[in-house]
Amino acid sequence: MAYEIPVTQARAELADLINRVVYGGERVVVTRHGKPLVALVSAADLRRLEEEQDTTEEPVVSAVSAVHAVPPAPREPRFGIAAEHRGTEAR
Repeated sequence: MAYEIPVTQARAELADLINRVVYGGERVVVTRHGKPLVALVSAADLRRLEEEQDTTEEPVVSAVSAVHAVPPAPREPRFGIAAEHRGTEAR
């Protein structure tokens, strides 16, 4: 679980937060008005995230390369819609 901290407090405690991430193995989420803005993670965590992203993109590429042309669907009959404007006096 990540440690959350408001941006104003994170600004004042940046050196301590970096130490918590690097040496304590923590992940820190910096928030503004309670909403997450950024996350501080170790360089090793970032490397793992990037490697995972690279491996998850590969099957998509191979799946897209396997796509072939599909014949068009047969034409469906067209139905018209008729409307008549009667004006306000017809009510």
